[in-house]
Amino acid sequence: MRILPAIDLLDGKAVRLHQGRYEEATVYDADPPAVARRLRGKIDLLHVVDLEGAKAGEPVQRDRVREIAEAFGGALQVGGGVRSRAALEGYLALGAKRVVLGTAAVKDPELVRELARAYPGVVVLAVDAKNGYVATDGWTVTSQITAVDLVRSLGDVPIGAVLYTDVARDGTGSGPNVEATGALAKSSPFPVIASGGVGTAAHLTALAALPNVESAIVGRALYDGSLTLDDAIAAATAH
Repeated sequence: MRILPAIDLLDGKAVRLHQGRYEEATVYDADPPAVARRLRGKIDLLHVVDLEGAKAGEPVQRDRVREIAEAFGGALQVGGGVRSRAALEGYLALGAKRVVLGTAAVKDPELVRELARAYPGVVVLAVDAKNGYVATDGWTVTSQITAVDLVRSLGDVPIGAVLYTDVARDGTGSGPNVEATGALAKSSPFPVIASGGVGTAAHLTALAALPNVESAIVGRALYDGSLTLDDAIAAATAH
């Protein structure tokens, strides 16, 4: 399992939300490209989220993402407000290797199918769950479709991975929802990226033991120093 450090963008700064609440954002670095520069050469994929874009329904922090891409010099996985072909292709033009779509999968599944077929392995399906049901629009709306059903409904197109986040755990450091992540990974035809709640090396060890979990996103724990990148990588590769 590999570690994907997260840079979540709000007002051009690197922040972390608490349980997806925008009013509870903690600013960790006012210079996100500097964060990316420190990670250069240490990891092979960096996870970047345009939080404003997620709410607006279109990319907002494109210039910041470009700066991060230049500073990092490696592959990006970018999401937040990608609800059109133009948005996806815009991120690919900035150097993104993977582009995350979440809300679009619920509101416009045919778009996701079209993009997955046009760009095999590029689309990452974000499944952000609240009590098992998929949350959309920057986690502000809860749909009536379950995480497992959403993934199954798109099982016939070449999606690169499923990014599973338990919103209640996100930004808390209290531990990922290992049971729900494992259940989704077991039923998913695609590899799963675990997200939300990672705070210790033990949390990563538990995720690494799950079949079909390819990566884990780590944010707050790396920023506040409760977990070093080296320790995170060691825990993720112990199996």
